Amino acid sequence: MSKPFDLRKPDPLLIVISGPSGVGKDSIVQRMIERGFPFHFVVTATTRDRRENEVHGRDYWFVSKDEFARMIEKNELIEYAIVYGDYKGIPKAQVREALTSGKDVVMRLDVQGAESVRKLAPEALLIFITCESEDELERRLRERKTETADSLSLRIATARKEFQRLEAFDYVIVNHDFHLDETVDKVRAIISAEHCACIIAR
Repeated sequence: MSKPFDLRKPDPLLIVISGPSGVGKDSIVQRMIERGFPFHFVVTATTRDRRENEVHGRDYWFVSKDEFARMIEKNELIEYAIVYGDYKGIPKAQVREALTSGKDVVMRLDVQGAESVRKLAPEALLIFITCESEDELERRLRERKTETADSLSLRIATARKEFQRLEAFDYVIVNHDFHLDETVDKVRAIISAEHCACIIAR
């Protein structure tokens, strides 16, 4: 008699959604939540000001620089960095909670943060989100109306540097304007394929 297949549930994945500012990372994660994808989202702590429609504890943990300094001193962060003049970091408590949930763990990070996670967890799945062109990225940032002229220039210059780090990522997805659900479908397909690959490898 042939041996039956082992159909155990695949191990959860640690997934990083990354890319330059303005490519739609927030929108992608939010749509994944709206569509009921089974994952635990790790909320990043930041010292930047809260934008319109952002919710404390859902989009980010918005904290003062004094609070962030306290988190650093108490070793409460897995990693942190200065991004566009503000601090961002991943709270350890968030990750512990996520890993014990048994679900896939999703982090939305800038490129610097994604590379830090890869060093800490080489098995992490890194997905780079981009848009069609630099002109398109600039248009999106301008239409957000959240940037000063200096801030806009800084974000575009940073994006140019981040595009040079594509080789650090496992997948690259172009998030075309007005095609958010198609982008989310691609993310879901990648995650499903990675789960299948993990089963085969095991």
